[in-house]
Amino acid sequence: MTKYFNVNDSLYAITERYPETIDLFESIGFEGMNNENQRKLIGKSITLETALKMKKINLEVFTENLEDAINHNKAINDETDKVTNNNADIKIEGILPCPVRIPLMESFSKWMEGTGNNLAAKMEYELKAASMGVDWLKESLEKTEDPDILSDIFISAGFDLFFDKKLIGKWASKGVFEDITKMKHYNKEFDNEEICLKDPNNNYSIIGVVPAVFLVNIEELDGRDMPKSWEDILKPDFENSVSLPIGDFDLFNAILLNIHQKYGEEGLRKLGKCLSTGMHPSEMVKSHRKQDKPVVTIMPYFFTKMIKNEGPMKPVWPLDGAIISPIFLLSKKSKKDMLEPVVDFFASKEVGEILSHNGKFPSVNPEVDNMISMEHKYMWLGWDYIYNNDMGELINRCENIFNENIDAK
Repeated sequence: MTKYFNVNDSLYAITERYPETIDLFESIGFEGMNNENQRKLIGKSITLETALKMKKINLEVFTENLEDAINHNKAINDETDKVTNNNADIKIEGILPCPVRIPLMESFSKWMEGTGNNLAAKMEYELKAASMGVDWLKESLEKTEDPDILSDIFISAGFDLFFDKKLIGKWASKGVFEDITKMKHYNKEFDNEEICLKDPNNNYSIIGVVPAVFLVNIEELDGRDMPKSWEDILKPDFENSVSLPIGDFDLFNAILLNIHQKYGEEGLRKLGKCLSTGMHPSEMVKSHRKQDKPVVTIMPYFFTKMIKNEGPMKPVWPLDGAIISPIFLLSKKSKKDMLEPVVDFFASKEVGEILSHNGKFPSVNPEVDNMISMEHKYMWLGWDYIYNNDMGELINRCENIFNENIDAK
């Protein structure tokens, strides 16, 4: 039993209430669910529990997938949590990942009713779903010339938003922000001999990451070896065969930057040559049903939860590391004392577990068990690279090189 449906509900009843679940049922072999007449015929006579037993699919896991699909749809249809307060002392702006936006906002509301009660009346915030993009935030930042007008806390993924010198990067370089999360060390997955996500200049804080992994359609390999690394993806064998998350700007920019750092401009050219198509992650999990099927789909780790074990799509964590797009948390240095309780909440174990356990976005909080093997590595640009480059200009250059090779095809 969930808050949305019962295991004894018919497939038809569930899909009528939540049409966003239809593709999931199709993905496990109930073909024809997109056709209303067939859906009535098939769906009315079979319960969810019976359907999953027939397909030998884990009830608990698939139920979670259904809930995720419903929550994701709710996040898109209710895309903004906004409270306006003309007398606010604390202003928060940002983007929250769709799969965890609802539980994060529920947790935030409870915090404001309890521990943060004395601050609730002083706050103004606008926290949109990642599906809305960051253009609205960029437009506001480009017009801002006075640091006092800036929001006090920013939350989002995105290298361009946080490091572009026309945007937040301009203010970060002037010492406007400070890491006040109280985490001396990050989770051991992100603070070890190979990787350290903690900003040595203490300007930026990070609360979690979005890892990019491979989803390989083994039926389309056609004699090719299973790709196990980013280097494998760039080989001629996979030209015109890879789907990239072009619509997910934060993650796509992270991929471009990491490929440029590790393989140079030639790596970006090869990445352009390997492109088969660009799809939203929710489309990627059903890409094996498309006529023009990519061999490899690069996607956020979260979406691999929706893959059925018996299907042709096999998740692969790159041996050289999953490229990560960090989820940043910036707070104004000038309001440190006032912001500290709010920052403590967003950097807490509770929020870390929502990111990690609900969304498969590993948390940097050292108290959170991300339930990911230490054998799985992460690919990270490194702070030296970030501070030694104009990230806004570098992203544009990387995009141009990548796009030139698409146009050439």
